[in-house]
Amino acid sequence: MRVTNGATYRNFTTGANNVHARLIKSYNKVSSGEAYEKAADSPLSYYNAQKIDAQYQNVIGKQALIKDVQNRIYQQELGARDVQSILSKAKDQVIYANTDTTNDTPLLSLRDDLLQKEHEIVDALNGQYQNFYVFGGNDISTPPFSLKVHPDDSTPPLFPNQPEGVDIHTLTYTHTFPGDSKPTTFELSLGITDASTDPTTYGYVVSGTNSNGRKMTTDEAKKGLLKAMSEQGRIDIGYGSVRDHNTLLDTYTGGLNVLTGLTSDAVKGGAGDGKTNPNAPANSDPDDDILAYLNKSPLALIGRAVQAVDKYVGEADNPDRDRTELNHLLSQTITDMVTTEHRVSAVYSDLGNKYRLLEDTTDKLSLEKNNLTEQYTDVWGADPYEAIVEMYNSQQAYNAALKVGTNLMSSSLFDFMR
Repeated sequence: MRVTNGATYRNFTTGANNVHARLIKSYNKVSSGEAYEKAADSPLSYYNAQKIDAQYQNVIGKQALIKDVQNRIYQQELGARDVQSILSKAKDQVIYANTDTTNDTPLLSLRDDLLQKEHEIVDALNGQYQNFYVFGGNDISTPPFSLKVHPDDSTPPLFPNQPEGVDIHTLTYTHTFPGDSKPTTFELSLGITDASTDPTTYGYVVSGTNSNGRKMTTDEAKKGLLKAMSEQGRIDIGYGSVRDHNTLLDTYTGGLNVLTGLTSDAVKGGAGDGKTNPNAPANSDPDDDILAYLNKSPLALIGRAVQAVDKYVGEADNPDRDRTELNHLLSQTITDMVTTEHRVSAVYSDLGNKYRLLEDTTDKLSLEKNNLTEQYTDVWGADPYEAIVEMYNSQQAYNAALKVGTNLMSSSLFDFMR
């Protein structure tokens, strides 16, 4: 009798454990939503589910990246808008200054305000998002721009024809190129470049120091500026095709590109081919072409208006002083400001279009995410109603097994006999 009871207990324990295992499996199916626990349960479904999951994780990664890119481009858009707005206000002030008056006080006030606007543009181009500079191109950690207004104290002087007492404006652009451990520094000094033929010819003289600390020649500095303006940051964020690099969205916009209104694609195209300057001759020097755009950048135009006012006010003791030269330069500056404002506006619009494309891409990625979720559920997911019914059935079976075990294993006198 005892042998029979022992065998019964063992058989019951095995059966109860099997019922409990089915209950745990049904619990897992309800909680995870997966129809299978391991690949061996359905190899084909498992393989298809892994493919869908890889696509899903790719979408999730792009969604996380696109949010960061959106914020960065939004800051770039704000910066470009600020530059355009500051230039527009400066243009209105130059128009006001271009009135026939002999009173120097308003001119001095306007001069100080224009100088302040130069610094405001530099501040806008040094805009940051989180811990990096949005107009730094490939270099996100170096403050790109600084502006200094100072006398021409170089030996020999950079601008031999610069009137005494008229400060030059030096825009310093600092950039670390990929592969360099230290930054390269470019100095764009603004002054009168050719007073012999036209006393209103203001332009930049370019110099610089490379990452090794060596002074660059003018041609080397120009090529360095061209290289910086050509930098791109194309990212696969669900827009375009990875098979064609040029279809991917370029998320970098350098500060020099904002000032000139030239995209990196236009700069790479060079001069005389209808991209950078459609009016340039085919054999023109692309470096000089870039410098021509820089000479009509917002900072250059405002700077030359400031210097022209300084020059005119500095001649206050001259009884033969004439406003003709000043009016001529201010009129020319107003015309150039209108053109430059359109260029900066184009950069602003381009950044706005990029932001809109990112929003559209976000919507498409959200739709793709939902589609992949449905596909994954169809391949690897469990029917929720069926899983819940199975769980309740397993729960009832396990409760019944426990009740049978209670009745089967009741103690008797023979259980205590040796």
